[in-house]
Amino acid sequence: METFSPAEIVERLVALRAEHRVLDEQITRMAANGEDDLESKRLKRRKLQLKDCIAKLESLQIPDEPA
Repeated sequence: METFSPAEIVERLVALRAEHRVLDEQITRMAANGEDDLESKRLKRRKLQLKDCIAKLESLQIPDEPA
């Protein structure tokens, strides 16, 4: 796994959360308009990938506890 500085983690989290928010808005808009179900599924899959990446980066921010 790559090693990131705390500043890089925060910067990446901000970018991923922004993309996640945009996808959420697109999915909501598509559902309201009854648009392409296949495209909606693709966007939802990407949104889940972003959520996983966000969770991994957030876990890197938690310091290891001594045993």
